[in-house]
Order: sequence, then C-alpha cells, then structure tokens
Amino acid sequence: MALWAVHGNGRQPPDGEDVATEERLSWPLTMGLGLQHLFAMFGATVLVPRLTGLPVATTLLASGVGTLLFPLLTRNRVPAYLGASATFVVPLGVAAERSGAGPGGLVGAVLVVGLLVTAVGISVKALGVRLLETVMPSVVTGGVVVLVGLGMATHSVTLFREAARSVPSFRPVPVAAVMTALVIVLLAVFGRGLLNRGCVLFGIATGWFYAFAVGGIYQARLESLRSAPWFGLPELITPRLHISVIPVVLPLVVVLAAQQVGVVKAVAASTDRDLDGNVGDALIGGGLATTLSGAVGGSGLIGYAENTGVMVASRVFSTAACVTAAVAAVMLAFSPKFVALLDTVPIGVVGAATMVLLGMVTLVGGRIWLRARIRFADPANLAVVVATLLIGASNPTLSLGGFRLSGVVWGSLLLVLVYPLLRALVDAVRGRPRD
Repeated sequence: MALWAVHGNGRQPPDGEDVATEERLSWPLTMGLGLQHLFAMFGATVLVPRLTGLPVATTLLASGVGTLLFPLLTRNRVPAYLGASATFVVPLGVAAERSGAGPGGLVGAVLVVGLLVTAVGISVKALGVRLLETVMPSVVTGGVVVLVGLGMATHSVTLFREAARSVPSFRPVPVAAVMTALVIVLLAVFGRGLLNRGCVLFGIATGWFYAFAVGGIYQARLESLRSAPWFGLPELITPRLHISVIPVVLPLVVVLAAQQVGVVKAVAASTDRDLDGNVGDALIGGGLATTLSGAVGGSGLIGYAENTGVMVASRVFSTAACVTAAVAAVMLAFSPKFVALLDTVPIGVVGAATMVLLGMVTLVGGRIWLRARIRFADPANLAVVVATLLIGASNPTLSLGGFRLSGVVWGSLLLVLVYPLLRALVDAVRGRPRD
C-alpha cells in the first residue's frame, strides 16, 4: 500500500480544497511545496546554532533526520517540520557563561532534555488522552499556540529592525521585506491554483530577487558563497553531562512538551481532525529528534509554528511535503555551498515571511478556543486569555537570579503550571466541579 495517496489527478486541487496529511500531489509539485517548508525553517534553524556556538551543518542534519523520523513515529498522521528551537538560546548561553562548559556540555544538556520529553510522551501515550486534557485542556493549548504565534512574531520584528540598521544603505531590505509580506498575503487571499498554494515560496523569492537586484544582499554573505566548498562533512560533537548545566535547561522540558502539543492541536484545528490520540507519539517523536540532535552536536528541535503557518496558507497538509524538505535539509548539511546560497536571503525577508506565517498560527490558536467553546466569562479561562495576549504581544524577558527567560518560555510555563491551580481555586470558591 502506498504511503501517500495521490490527491485527484496529482496536479492542481480545486481552490479551497485541502490536500490531506496522507495525500500528496505529483512529486515535482510536492518537491516545490517542500521548498516552502525549507525556506520557512531555514532562517531560525541556522540562526539558533550560531547564537549558541554549535555547528550549523550538524543542526541541519539532525533537523532533517528528526523530521524524517517524526512521521514514522506518528504513523504518518501529524505533518510537522522539526527545526532548531529558539527557546534553547538563552538557557544555553547562561549555562556556558556560568559553568564554562564547552560545546560538549551544551549538547549533553540538549540530549537530556530530549530524553525527558520522550519520557513525557511515553507517559501521555500510556495514560491516554485523559491525562492530556487534565494537564493541558483546550484553553491552555490554545493559549500556548497564540503565545508562540504572537511572541515569535515580535521576535521577527526585532530581526527586521536589526537587519535594517545593519545594512549601510538600509532602504533595500525594508522594501524587500514589505514586498515579501504583501506577495504572501495577496496570493494567499486572491491567488488561484499554484499561485495560492505556493504563496510563501513566491513571496520569499520576490523579496530575495529584489534585494539582489538593488544590492541589498550582504557582501560578506556573497563572499562566503563564492568561497564555500561544494561538499563538506558536518562537525560532530561528543555530548558530555555537566551537573551545573542540566538544571538550567530543565524548565525547557515543560516548554517543549507544551509547544509540541500546541503544534498537534494547531494542525488538528486546521484540518478538523481529532489528533489527541497522536499527541503521545508526537512528543516521543520530538523528544527522540532532540535526543538525536544532542547526541551528534546539534541544537534542540521542535515542531515549527512557521511550518504550520505554511500548511495553513497553502492548504497542503501532506507529510510528503515535510519529508521532501527534510531530505533537502540532510543534503544541505553536506554542502556548505548551498547553505551559503540560502544564507544570502536577507534576514528582513525571512523575518517578514515568518511574521505573516506566525500571524496565521495565532489565528489557529484562537480557533482552538472557539472550537472548544471556551467560556471566556469564567475567571480561570479569562486569566489565561489575558495573560496570553499580554505576554505574547510584548514577549518580555524575565530575569530570575541571573537567568533570563523569554516571554514565550516563561509564559508557556505559566499557562501549563498555574492554570490547574487557578482552576481548582475558582471551582473551590464556587463550590462546584470543573466544567
């Protein structure tokens, strides 16, 4: 039996019709759609290891292999691309400063986090959906999705501003970014056929080519492209366990688990399918991918909200498109030349595309709330909504004893850990069981 059934004639589905998870278009079209996922994940998946001092090619390799592993563990029911998680940047940076641990100690901590997330997935799978609904009811899951969408969107704005300031003649980059966002939105709303399905790819290509035409590409990146070899082996790092590093990253277990559940819920809300039975598998898949990444010297991995946004925009939820992007990522890991080529895409263009995609993810979080018929007049539910919107819109950094946590990280922790207590308190005061 084929892993993917061909949707219709494999060429062009009618406008407004979804390509389901277990379906695909023709392989040339599927590979083209996979390019959208590649562009959506590339910026952050390259930026995160750079900020943490880990090898980019190794993270790309682990990202591709982890994404290939994911559909096997989720029985091909949950489309996702697993890229480098930005939530590791600050904790690993703090750990490196405080403990003096080298790259081996950092990736050892990544490995431990992956093993613990895997253990959480095994627990959810063993105890069933009831445990999931108890720990992360729909109001919390929707809140995490909205928080990730809003919080990471503010990060995209920061990237855009930094890019505009860093270019001597800064006009080309903002114009390219605006063009990118406009093309994606206009094609997503008014485009027909492949123009609609490929809106992300066309938007990024428009901004990229415009920046190149007007001299908006960093000269240093063009020089890197010229000098980069065609073939090279990723640098492998042996993980080491440092007791002083592991406590710093332990809160990320809850954050990664919550965000992975949010990705599954977002896909379920977008496809009108019940995927609660696959949450345990998704957690195991994400945890093992992070474990694998840490074992070879890469960053921690998570299902990307940006790639979920690509699916929502294109209405193509096929895991085959994610698989083609994963295969491309593995190939890129062995070719510094192609990595350097994609690295010439201006960060403002990547930020603009990411901002649009994360806006779509934010709307999916709201859809989770509406679909579950959350009563916003309830004090506990209202507290989640208010906290989500305030933290997500500002994404403030919280400093505790020298540790710095982004709003996405501590906000996710707050929603998951505090809501059950608040829910119990409200029900106790009212003297009735939870709705």
